[in-house]
Amino acid sequence: CVRSRLYRVSALEWRRDGSRIFLYCDAPAADYIRNAGLEKVWDGVRDTLPDDLDGIDPEMFWAAGKLLALRKMDAPCVMIDTDLIVWSKPEFGRDIIAAHREDLNPDVYPPLEYFSAAGHILPGFSREVLPLNTAFFYVPDNDFKEFYTSQAVAFMKSAERCGERLRYMVFAEQRMAAMCADYTGTGVQTLLDKDALFFPQDKYTHLWGAKQQMRERPLLREEFIWRCIARILRDFPEWNWEELRTEVERAVKEFLEKEFVVDIRPNMDEDELCKVIGEYDAVITRSQTKITKKVIHAATNL
Repeated sequence: CVRSRLYRVSALEWRRDGSRIFLYCDAPAADYIRNAGLEKVWDGVRDTLPDDLDGIDPEMFWAAGKLLALRKMDAPCVMIDTDLIVWSKPEFGRDIIAAHREDLNPDVYPPLEYFSAAGHILPGFSREVLPLNTAFFYVPDNDFKEFYTSQAVAFMKSAERCGERLRYMVFAEQRMAAMCADYTGTGVQTLLDKDALFFPQDKYTHLWGAKQQMRERPLLREEFIWRCIARILRDFPEWNWEELRTEVERAVKEFLEKEFVVDIRPNMDEDELCKVIGEYDAVITRSQTKITKKVIHAATNL
């Protein structure tokens, strides 16, 4: 529920100035999106990712789909996680742009000797370069894209299966990105300062850290969902969000029914409304139903 609301805001905000955005996913995810009527959120849904991740262990490399999708894209291009919203686009040029740097915390980014990937030999990569968080990742040219994704995919395919879900994945995705940029001499910029990630931001919203809090705190999750719905309905009224409006109506009805008897009577014209409104003590409307002077005079119990 949280993610479906968030990725609508993320995709639609990116499209606001005419920029195009596509969702890359596997066939089951594409079927879900289409059956839910959400395909229109993007310029297209491309179910081009293999269900078996080309032999990559999906438990260890749970974000491998991002790298396989990037491999299929033509640079220059931007890869955005569905839990990140860009309110103000950066200037794009010849440098890579990532969400932010990350510290080399040994619990997350252990020494290279920690990894077991038989047959895959890393080039002379720097061990000191700080990893790049790729929740946002702008790739300026195809040469870098091919080098980075080939190194990452080769590592994932050769990694010994060990059940480790964090260190191997962030090495392939985030540390590899930084090492490849440093190795090729490609410039790097970041959207956010890694030492100011938890300060209020007005250009970018990344919910990665807040998702765990929302899993643990249902009220926080509900509040966020309704804020997303309100934002979507307010900022993108040109879209037909009937399922969101229906959800709002249902939630309002359930809330009011704790104290009142509630009827929902849509699509009534002025004469129909005048015939029945005298039976009611209160009325709540949306813009489609007009409360005119004639209706007010007929509402003898309000």
